[in-house]
Amino acid sequence: MDDRQDKQPTARDDAPEAAAPASDEQVAELRKLAAGYKEQADRNWQQFLHAAADLENYKKQAARLREDAVQRTRQSLLAVILDVVDDLERALEHSPTTDPDQIVAGILMSHRKIVDVLASLGVRPMNTKGQMFDPRYHEAVDVVSHTEHGVEPGTIVEELRRGYFMNGDVLRHARVRVAK
Repeated sequence: MDDRQDKQPTARDDAPEAAAPASDEQVAELRKLAAGYKEQADRNWQQFLHAAADLENYKKQAARLREDAVQRTRQSLLAVILDVVDDLERALEHSPTTDPDQIVAGILMSHRKIVDVLASLGVRPMNTKGQMFDPRYHEAVDVVSHTEHGVEPGTIVEELRRGYFMNGDVLRHARVRVAK
């Protein structure tokens, strides 16, 4: 037989050295450290709750400010429209005794005021007659023969309802009659 012996490791060789039992001082130090971490965690939690409340208050305030701005805009617009209504009412009061030309002049003046208000809000009318039909801006409600009108197919021959842009975007599509 082989006089070599299989050397088996013993539990004692593999085991790490056992930690010495913690002293009272070490336990007290660890408890103090844990208490400090708990205090910091409590402070962080309170800061989080405060920040969450601030965010919620900010959202409510922003919503109120938006609502107030919308309300002020509506009031401004309605005040101008009421001026036009006043002009029309004055024209109607005098209509039985007034020259028809003056009534027409009053209506034209009211129309001009409305157009000016719309322009001040960024609203501009579309120019459509004679233009090529474009579905991004126009709604075709009727089609006619291009030879009858002497134009190229796809040309707008009549505007049935004016379209408008607001700050470059389509506010309302123009309803048009198109040659085909």
